[in-house]
Amino acid sequence: MKFGVPLGLVHPGIWRDLAVEADRLGFESAWLPEHLVFATDLSTATYPGTQEPGIKPETPLFDAPAYLCALAAVTERVRLGTAVYLYGLRHPFVAARAFATLDQISGGRAIVGVGSGWYEGEWIAAGVDFRTRGRRLDEAIEVSRRLWTEAAVEHHGEFFDFPEVAFEPKPVQARLPIVVGGESGAALRRAATLCDGWISMPQTLDGARPQIERLNELRKAAGREDEPFEITVHAYELSGPGEVAEWERLGVDRLIVRPWKRTREAAEKLAAFAADYGLRT
Repeated sequence: MKFGVPLGLVHPGIWRDLAVEADRLGFESAWLPEHLVFATDLSTATYPGTQEPGIKPETPLFDAPAYLCALAAVTERVRLGTAVYLYGLRHPFVAARAFATLDQISGGRAIVGVGSGWYEGEWIAAGVDFRTRGRRLDEAIEVSRRLWTEAAVEHHGEFFDFPEVAFEPKPVQARLPIVVGGESGAALRRAATLCDGWISMPQTLDGARPQIERLNELRKAAGREDEPFEITVHAYELSGPGEVAEWERLGVDRLIVRPWKRTREAAEKLAAFAADYGLRT
């Protein structure tokens, strides 16, 4: 089992130190969330499944791939991913360039975690039609795959149209992994047909099981059941090391965990988790 660290669940002031500690302790990956902008009007900010706003406009936002480049400079082994980046909100030139740069600077440690997004206000502010976000993301993924692997690319699609261009340098990884977040039917379909993995919302074993079963069905229907594919679950709080085997039996490859309650105890609790779960020290 691989273990990831959700940096977005601590104060940004310790992101660097916690990433360095995760790297030292043997955690496999560190993850940053991403938004482009928050509107002060909260009328479109109700988080799905609740009656409450899912954002606070005063929350500090960072360019996630750029910040991960800074973390790449102070770490050696830990992989660096986004959970998740609104890839379809940008032109694929911009998004593909950001992650190719991260992969180059990190020596091949980038993971491109993407999502279609739930917060309409962000799209309104950027002047992009929220209703098209899924199709935009699908097209942006397909274009980026070509930019990362082909010598020259020309594209004429529904949302992006450009003459033949060169795109250098390519990522270090021969196939820069794209993993998609979300639990809607569209998100599971996108993961099964276009991507190299899937990231859940915060879940329990029982909550994740039907999502993973459906994902496996979709991958089989797409003829991709034998292709490399990683399943990542935000498990946050585990009951103990014995629970890991249950996640493995479910087909999960990576657990993103949060063994702390408060920022000030994050480093200490991360070290205790590493010792309890047998990570490299």
